[in-house]
Amino acid sequence: MGRHSANATTGHTLSEQRLVVSRPRTIERRRVPASLVAAPVAAAAAPAPRPSAGRRWVLPAVGFAATFAFLSASLVNPLSGAEAATTSVGGAAALVAPGQTFVVGAGVVLAADRDQYGVTLPPPPPPPAPVVEEAPAEEATSSSSSAKAAPKKSTSAAPVAGVPDPGTAKAIAADMVAARGWGTGEYDCLVSLWNKESGWNINAHNASSGAHGIPQALPGSKMASAGADWQTNPATQITWGLGYIQGRYATPCGAWGHSQSVGWY
Repeated sequence: MGRHSANATTGHTLSEQRLVVSRPRTIERRRVPASLVAAPVAAAAAPAPRPSAGRRWVLPAVGFAATFAFLSASLVNPLSGAEAATTSVGGAAALVAPGQTFVVGAGVVLAADRDQYGVTLPPPPPPPAPVVEEAPAEEATSSSSSAKAAPKKSTSAAPVAGVPDPGTAKAIAADMVAARGWGTGEYDCLVSLWNKESGWNINAHNASSGAHGIPQALPGSKMASAGADWQTNPATQITWGLGYIQGRYATPCGAWGHSQSVGWY
């Protein structure tokens, strides 16, 4: 074959093969659309979008819910299931917690149990006996006499009158006193009493009060119950006077003691 003969493999001459080998390869550049080139720049320049109105309330709502849950838990009484109950102990209200018991006697707590611990109290002392003061014998006698006749007073001794002259008003009174079962001491009191009231004068009259006669009856007409001659007969006046003394003061000494105390009988 000749020098410039064609290559059996490619069908080109050697000069043509060299030309092909030495020809630089050209890189085909593709045109990129302007929209794709400007998009990253626009994306970088544009501000970040704001969250929507719904997203802005999410975090405050979550915080409020957490705060409310904490406050609700703090307001719940942790001992609500074990609160004490009110029980009447001896008529008074007492707090009895769960697991606690009382033993009451005569209105007083004798024992108290709480869970596994117990306290036993000693029984209360008995109440003190009332103090009774005994009245003196004289006061007891005076009280019994007052119960029989309210106006009656305790007796009082009088000076000794002695033996009266026969036929006088005092002699008549001495016989009547003895007839009623009274002793000479009662006669002495009677003499002292009527000496003070009238001086044993059947005509004695108190102008200021209207009292009349030996016993000073008020008014004097009361003595008519003992006799129609009450104005002139000393025995009638003495009879009425002794009846009045016995009914009101029990004895002449009782009347005499009252007269000594208040000035009248």
